[in-house]
Amino acid sequence: MPDPIQRMVGLVLAIMTGPLLVALGLAVRLETRGPALYRADRMGRGGRTFKCLKVRTMRAGRPEAGPGVTVGSDARITRIGGLLRRFRLDELPQLWNVARGQMRLVGPRPEDPRFVDFSIPLHREVFTATPGITGLTQLIYHDEARMLDDATDPDAHYREKILPGKLAIDSAYLRNRSARLDLWILAQTPRALLGREIRLPADVKATIEEPIDA
Repeated sequence: MPDPIQRMVGLVLAIMTGPLLVALGLAVRLETRGPALYRADRMGRGGRTFKCLKVRTMRAGRPEAGPGVTVGSDARITRIGGLLRRFRLDELPQLWNVARGQMRLVGPRPEDPRFVDFSIPLHREVFTATPGITGLTQLIYHDEARMLDDATDPDAHYREKILPGKLAIDSAYLRNRSARLDLWILAQTPRALLGREIRLPADVKATIEEPIDA
């Protein structure tokens, strides 16, 4: 879908979900002290960083106290935060990022700058594109945190084992991006949240440079 349409839809959805976001923010504040929102540095269009909005799911000040990635058994996550992450409700504020043109509804997963290396061609291709709230990578790696549970060094495991596969998928998405594919991704997102298996469209999977089991 064209960016202006995505921005307009993002604004409408942000306004419509405003009351829910307020309720989630109050629940977060009641459980632990600290702000309701968390502003995470993420790579955006043109390789520039931006503040990606999320409902806070960790104890205040704790995101910087551990690894850059989150494991399924992460002790930093609050009780309510775990529930929000399960259904990705913590990402609702990103609709405002979409409305501001910093993100799209559908696009590559927004990445932490700590894992980005622009000397690598695939990083330059993916991390200079506008990221999205949902996308092919988000569908396939919807349970990423649990994939990191047994890693002795979660950051290294993510960088060496998980990130290359995500980059291959996001690169394939960028080469095949269309309104039809975006609508398919949006339709599949609820299935991923419910833990259902998602299989990539054959024409997209055929263009992925690194074979994946999906």
